[in-house]
Amino acid sequence: MKKYIGKSVVKGIAVGRIYWYKKQNYEAVKTEVLDTEAERERFESAVETAKKQLTVLYEDALDRLGEEHAMIFEIHKMMLEDEDYLDAVKNVINEGLNGEYAVSVAEEQFAEMFASMDDEYMKARAADIRDISKRVINILAGIGEDGIHTDEPVIVVAEDLTPSETVKMDKEKILAFVTVKGSSNSHTAILARSMNLPSLVNTKMELKEEMNGKVAVVDGFNGEFIVEPEEDILQEMISRKNQWIADLKGLEQLKGKENVTSDGRKINLYANIGSVNDVDAALEADAGGIGLFRSEFLYLGRNDYPSEEEQFESYKTVLEKMNGKKVIIRTLDIGADKKVDYFKLEPEENPAMGYRAIRICLDRPEIFITQLRAIYRASAYGTAAIMFPMIVSVNEIIRIKEIVGQVKEKLLAEGFRMGEVELGIMVETPAAAVISDELAKEVDFFSIGTNDLTQYTLAVDRQNQKLESTCDTHHPAVLRLIEMTVANGHKEGIWVGICGELAADTELTHTFLDMGVDELSVSAANVLKVRKAIRDI
Repeated sequence: MKKYIGKSVVKGIAVGRIYWYKKQNYEAVKTEVLDTEAERERFESAVETAKKQLTVLYEDALDRLGEEHAMIFEIHKMMLEDEDYLDAVKNVINEGLNGEYAVSVAEEQFAEMFASMDDEYMKARAADIRDISKRVINILAGIGEDGIHTDEPVIVVAEDLTPSETVKMDKEKILAFVTVKGSSNSHTAILARSMNLPSLVNTKMELKEEMNGKVAVVDGFNGEFIVEPEEDILQEMISRKNQWIADLKGLEQLKGKENVTSDGRKINLYANIGSVNDVDAALEADAGGIGLFRSEFLYLGRNDYPSEEEQFESYKTVLEKMNGKKVIIRTLDIGADKKVDYFKLEPEENPAMGYRAIRICLDRPEIFITQLRAIYRASAYGTAAIMFPMIVSVNEIIRIKEIVGQVKEKLLAEGFRMGEVELGIMVETPAAAVISDELAKEVDFFSIGTNDLTQYTLAVDRQNQKLESTCDTHHPAVLRLIEMTVANGHKEGIWVGICGELAADTELTHTFLDMGVDELSVSAANVLKVRKAIRDI
């Protein structure tokens, strides 16, 4: 038995087998082959295997995400049937070189060709060429697909996980996450919370192949990862897990109850989501609405920008499912630790303070306009609101409102229906909090993002494992900025909510109510826990 200590991200207990998630970074090496005919056959076999994998991916995506998202895998299959591409690979093999290297040569040739084209659609196909080439190379090299490939739910153990990797995993096959690196304040950790899976980060251990498949326990209450526990400890953990599940079921009696203190103070309690698939959990938890729809997750785990139609279908589905309850959609917050290759963002010394979120949207208005069009079209199917992240000035809001006005005018001219849409901002920089009295004159609501507000106020990189103890979310400076924002919002007659992770911190629920916070938005798993805290006051 071995016990490792980590930082708990999500409380809970999981018991199961370890699945070591290893990143696939295979680089094709140039080698000579004697039997070129056998090498061609090996390549052709790999192509057929790749096409079968893509068929499975298509059917899975069709079932989980719909036709729009699934079509990319059909396009990839068609590319693997392109005679020019196949001949380019075979020509290199005919020169006496190995299939992996031949595919990498064709990949560069065709990716550069597409990237140099003027048509934006054709340019985007460069990423598809790289994707299918990587798939074939991995098959030739005997490397499995990225993702979780198991018949039973497992404890996923990894060096680290990116948001893109996490969002692609099938939640039904995951019992818990354990990573060697990572921060409890990272967006991957936030995603783990939304999935409500016991999770540890910054776990002090050395990953070894021999761990794979062994029985282990993740104790999210005490931050422990126990590999091959002794029988008495295993039984104790199973008993604690059953009690934890029973306690969760005990909160079920709060469904349908109001979020009101014993002396009559009411507050709205909403849920945070990252995708369409999270809506069911929000409804199951009896959330009063969606306080934060992290729209950037529509951009992650893919090779190209989501189209207006794709985004429209996602927003429409969420609004229809919420059946009139408010859905607050945050415009894309790409940048910092949420990296997307096709955005082609240049490396930065300090990405958390760099080119991200609304700064990208205002600098690349074509991306912003596509998203706004999709949201406003979907607004006809429910109660939508939009909030904009990383605001630091009144001028930014004025520019945003100009673009919004142009989008609405064009949609009306095209005959689209739209609903009434509230416009708000994220208050997540000290600048926004300090000038919140001016910002409140321009918007319908504030939503305080406590994760970044804490980071910027304390000058602490929330991704830095060494600064976990310094990243004090209860710091008086952070709480004073929140209180100032609430007061300034109310002076101008707008409502103020909190959608950062601090909203679920029940040690502060009473404090937030005293401040006059109007709304708390938490992960679906925390809705009933926070409701209990409110009703106990």
